[in-house]
Amino acid sequence: MYVDAHRKGARQYAEVHTSSNFGEESPHRLIQMLMEGFLARINSAKGAITHGDMEAKSIYISKAIGIVGGLNEVLDLEQGGEIAVNLRQLYDYINFRLLQASSENSEDILNEVTGLMKDVKEAWDAIA
Repeated sequence: MYVDAHRKGARQYAEVHTSSNFGEESPHRLIQMLMEGFLARINSAKGAITHGDMEAKSIYISKAIGIVGGLNEVLDLEQGGEIAVNLRQLYDYINFRLLQASSENSEDILNEVTGLMKDVKEAWDAIA
């Protein structure tokens, strides 16, 4: 079950980012890659807003939402306990804010979700 969840996350990552050595990555690294992909998409969305490219903004935010969906899929609520439940709530909040950022063209909201994901990524990166 745990491996299947990681495969789902890996498929989600493959849809939004390509990597030449993708099949060789550990489950831990795949989660890092999802988070890195999320941050890159948000950065691109902010650039699109700055340049007035609303179509690109929507595409990048949609891809970021998809990545959060992948992160949500790999959460194991039984084994992860309270931490997994809290992450699910955080990911739901991030997606809610991304929808708001898209409709309001808000770089401030994108900065907020970037900070939230960076906090999670820093904690994840600290795991050996």
